[in-house]
Amino acid sequence: MPLLLKGGRLVDPSAGLDAVLDLLVGDDGTIAKVGEELKAPAKAEVVECGGKVVLPGLVDIHTHVREPGREDEETVASATRAAAHGGYTAICAMPNTTPVADEGAAIASLARIVERDAIVRVHPLGAISVGQKGEALAEMGDMIAAGAIAFSDDGRGVQDAGLMRRAMDYAKLFGAPVVSHCEVESLAGNGVVNEGVVSTRLGLPGIPAAAEEVMVARDIALAELTRCPLHLAHLSTAGSVELVRAAKARGVPVTAEVTPHHLFLTEDDVITYDTDMKMNPPLRTREDAAALLAGLLDGTIDAIATDHAPHAPQEKELEFELAPFGTTGLETALPLVVTNLVERGKAGWADVARWMSIGPRACLSRIAPISLAAGSPADVTVVDPEARVTVGKEWFESRSKNSAFTGAKLLGKATEVLVGGSFALRHGKVVA
Repeated sequence: MPLLLKGGRLVDPSAGLDAVLDLLVGDDGTIAKVGEELKAPAKAEVVECGGKVVLPGLVDIHTHVREPGREDEETVASATRAAAHGGYTAICAMPNTTPVADEGAAIASLARIVERDAIVRVHPLGAISVGQKGEALAEMGDMIAAGAIAFSDDGRGVQDAGLMRRAMDYAKLFGAPVVSHCEVESLAGNGVVNEGVVSTRLGLPGIPAAAEEVMVARDIALAELTRCPLHLAHLSTAGSVELVRAAKARGVPVTAEVTPHHLFLTEDDVITYDTDMKMNPPLRTREDAAALLAGLLDGTIDAIATDHAPHAPQEKELEFELAPFGTTGLETALPLVVTNLVERGKAGWADVARWMSIGPRACLSRIAPISLAAGSPADVTVVDPEARVTVGKEWFESRSKNSAFTGAKLLGKATEVLVGGSFALRHGKVVA
């Protein structure tokens, strides 16, 4: 059935759009026409979008779906429901499941689960090393053939520089980027928070900025050597931003992402020993957060990604040093960006489209680009910028509730999400 999104503000810098227009979705699930005062075809459903912003479908390039192995924390079904609720039309599934997605059979198995249970698109990543142990290369070609779009050992940094160099050499042959979790384990040690004044005050072991920055520098050097596209996950320090800025100026094929929690929280938020504030990399200083935002605004950082890391309640209820790292993020990212950046005049809606739709797809280039132009798949996110959100346990579609932003009062949320022209979210409610 055709669908007409009427009277929304269409914002898509890739198509040169920022205007109040109508958008017609055809029977084939693609955008049929964009223009003023379009007439609805017979039997078309009309969605009034006055006062709302219509964006190319958001994609999160850093999601932990936990299935297979930890279905008590999250599943493909619950993760994609959370994604739709948060405004996303697609997510990228990280490979640190149980077992690790380090061969084609694992990628194919996930694809079958996705076909059965997912309500948004799911793009799988394969592991760099067998079992993510950092000892031997995983079967990259096998995984590409099964549908993997990139390679990462996220959750751990690849400690062996020679192995990382070989991974980049192989990944380049398939036109696939390598996604690096930048952490030198011998520097991070048993740290659980940022090393500095707050770690000293709390009596907790710290993780120095150098634990990230040394590996950022190493992997940039390897990308410069191999010319393999490198994507740096969840940057957290000012030094990392400077390294990426300099690398891009030299023409190194590197991209980078930042999470909402590293943009909008700092080490000072850990003072209460709230384990929902424990993540890796840790929350850093105010100066680091300011540098991350500056890097996002000037294009040094290409994308906002959630690093959605669900955990079961009993895990996060442990002592701070024993609790696992990670916060959920799919359902709060868009409202956080609207509240902290758009509403405060620090960014515009074109920036949101670049950081959460266009940029992420460019970072992981095997994801097909989309736009709000005729002929593009109708993957569309409709946002009510005035909607009020109170982040509470009842807010989440995710199976886990370990959000660092619980209790926050935010502005702006998705009301409709279309995936291939079909509703995944309608009137703010997830569509089964």
